[in-house]
Amino acid sequence: MKNLAVLIPAYNEEMTIAKVVKDVQGAIADIDGAAVYVYDNNSADKTAALAKEAGAIVRHEYAQGKGAVIRRMFREIDARAYIMLDADDTYPVEAIPEMYAKVMDRQADMVVGDRLSSTYFEQNKRPFHNVGNSMVRAMINHLFKTDIRDILTGYRAFSYRFVKTFPVLSRGFEIETEMSIHATEKNLLVDTVVVNYRDRPDGSVSKLNTFGDGLKVVKTVINLYRGYHPFAFYGSFSLLALLAATILFVLRVGIPYAQTHLVDNMPSLVVAMILFVGALIAFFSGSILNAIQTNDKRSFELALIRAADRQKDLENAE
Repeated sequence: MKNLAVLIPAYNEEMTIAKVVKDVQGAIADIDGAAVYVYDNNSADKTAALAKEAGAIVRHEYAQGKGAVIRRMFREIDARAYIMLDADDTYPVEAIPEMYAKVMDRQADMVVGDRLSSTYFEQNKRPFHNVGNSMVRAMINHLFKTDIRDILTGYRAFSYRFVKTFPVLSRGFEIETEMSIHATEKNLLVDTVVVNYRDRPDGSVSKLNTFGDGLKVVKTVINLYRGYHPFAFYGSFSLLALLAATILFVLRVGIPYAQTHLVDNMPSLVVAMILFVGALIAFFSGSILNAIQTNDKRSFELALIRAADRQKDLENAE
């Protein structure tokens, strides 16, 4: 079992991968039991060969997508602490010892490398990314009542119990959003290290699609909110349907009936009843799913205990 595993997912990063590996090796030189892993995700260039030549342990994930790579990394590697960073040379490796210490000494489950509080908005040359990062951060912090300052950063540190209990559901770049929401919803300890971001070097091309990946992130946030807060999600639809049913019934049925004692607008009455039934269905659906979610939280706490026991067994086996 390693003390520290540095995980680098890589896809067509031959321009920067060797420098990133060597820089990381320099940053972890004083940490006993540390290793650098590069997971190549079907690169069409020399990424894997250059990473191996630079001294990294190279492995492969053939299912395309960053989420698939992270699933493979988290399942295969056992370590007391993990650092994950991108292979594009945009993150300062000098922050690794501090992030590692927060996991080992302060028992943080996830440490976020916060770019947005430092140089991101000056260094990043894609203005829509700046807007997107700010919007996603505001939406998640509002919906999930948290205060994570950089939701989409690819520079993070993790504890063993986070890695071994995190269910990887996303396949693409929305995985960072999933990690952030999972940590806050499961009451895991999240810490922050402010890091200086630098944009990609000239000639290095980002794999992100501003609008396509942005829509995937928003969809992920909505789906996770529905999953973690089903009563609030379905309750909002129930309330809207109930208000619409009440207004329609009063204006189109109730008031005319009080004047004529006749139901002159039968279609309006039918629609109002349908909306009322829909409100009841949404309310009870949210209530049932909320009970299931509560039970899921209990199960997760037991999973944390099992992960801690397995970590002790691995340490005792050394």
